[in-house]
Amino acid sequence: MSNFTHFSHFRLGGFSETRVLKPLFFMIVMFIYMLILCANLLLIVVICKNRSLHEPMYIFPCSLFVNELFGSTWFFPLLLVQILSDSHTVSVPLCFLQIFCVYSYVNVELFILAVISYDRYLAICYPLQYNSLMTFKKVAVLIAVSWLTSFLNVVFTVSLSSTLQLCGNIIDNVYCNNYSIVKLACSDTTVNNIYGIVKLVITVFVPLIWIFYTYMRILKVCFSGSKQTRQKAVSTCTPHLASLLNFAFGICFVVIQSRFNVSSAQTLLPIIFSSYLITCQPILNPVMYGLKMSKIFNICKSLFCSKALIIQLNR
Repeated sequence: MSNFTHFSHFRLGGFSETRVLKPLFFMIVMFIYMLILCANLLLIVVICKNRSLHEPMYIFPCSLFVNELFGSTWFFPLLLVQILSDSHTVSVPLCFLQIFCVYSYVNVELFILAVISYDRYLAICYPLQYNSLMTFKKVAVLIAVSWLTSFLNVVFTVSLSSTLQLCGNIIDNVYCNNYSIVKLACSDTTVNNIYGIVKLVITVFVPLIWIFYTYMRILKVCFSGSKQTRQKAVSTCTPHLASLLNFAFGICFVVIQSRFNVSSAQTLLPIIFSSYLITCQPILNPVMYGLKMSKIFNICKSLFCSKALIIQLNR
């Protein structure tokens, strides 16, 4: 029988010993977190307050912005605490809670990106039938299914990992992640591995195959369509493609960090590799959708211009 121990906490081993630079790291991470909060909250409020933006092509990105806030809230505050800490420990319940929230964020992100590609596919390939095909009821169902499916998948993942018998408590990362905990197990992980493959197919390959299919159809229509159709496709699909590519880079960095021992690297490299996905994605999405979607951009521009005018008049 394996010699295992019940642990009350995990120690995060992904932090470099750079005590002198702790205040600088803390300020950088805090600035990024504040930027994410302000940018995503602004666009959520703009979309919710303006009835002209209550359309599927704006509602789906709004769900993305909500997801960015959800993931960031369960990542950055704990990261800030760990940067200032000397022990870099986290309790077992809090660790599994962070796994649930961060993994849910990643799953929801990919599902919503797949839904947006479906919406753009209908808008470009079936413009005349779009309003009848993409109703508000269908929008609500797609968003609800994306969130609920992600939550259920992660609940099962966390429940399997939480029952494992562990032979260590050092996680080679800057935050709690499921793969690192499974590596610590000294009990049988066959069920975890099988479900991991099934989950990978459901939450990654199926959405990616669907996204690939929709864009092949969109490209076919663009090549055979008018110049106006191509311009519409470029303007509405650019933010989505940029978000998707950035998300893919983030996934690659997570895989590199988990499969290779970058925790032994110096300075900020482990933090950059581990946190790229949940740092750059919440920053890029509001920037791309805010700048590339003219309606959102114009409303934000008029909002700031009116505030600046009020400030000048008050002076």
